Amino acid sequence: MTHAIRPFSDEDLESLIDLTLRAFVPIFESFERILGPAVYSHIWPDWRAGQREAVETMCGDPDRYAVWVADVAGRAVGYVAYTVDEESKTGEIQLIAVDPDYQNGGIATALCTRVLDEMTAQRMTFAKVETGGDPSHAPARSAYEKAGFTGLPLVRYFKKLG
Repeated sequence: MTHAIRPFSDEDLESLIDLTLRAFVPIFESFERILGPAVYSHIWPDWRAGQREAVETMCGDPDRYAVWVADVAGRAVGYVAYTVDEESKTGEIQLIAVDPDYQNGGIATALCTRVLDEMTAQRMTFAKVETGGDPSHAPARSAYEKAGFTGLPLVRYFKKLG
């Protein structure tokens, strides 16, 4: 499958929201299994609304976020949003998603590579990204590792009180 990577266009917004919501179902199902319903519902009472808002915010604030879109035959099938901090010379991938119908085809790795090239062109000297350690995030970890990132295993604990 041939894809092109291009800058975000306002016409992409609904497609990016839709593919994000479909792509993230396994992630949030995994989180609920791991955390249990009480903790999960406290942290993510409506994950779909939260993800919609995140995509709208990132796509709607070009002064803060840069968004690149993977395009197949005129259709947005993935994207990556990132920020840069001029003071620390650090770029950070904030969100990446690929339509489930197009996953495992190298699109996420290509998006990461494009963003790293953009960060380098913007004179960033360091790049970072965070992702989950659960099985549902294995494809994301693989894409980041293929793009040259080194992972640092971390653990975050949660407990419902009362």
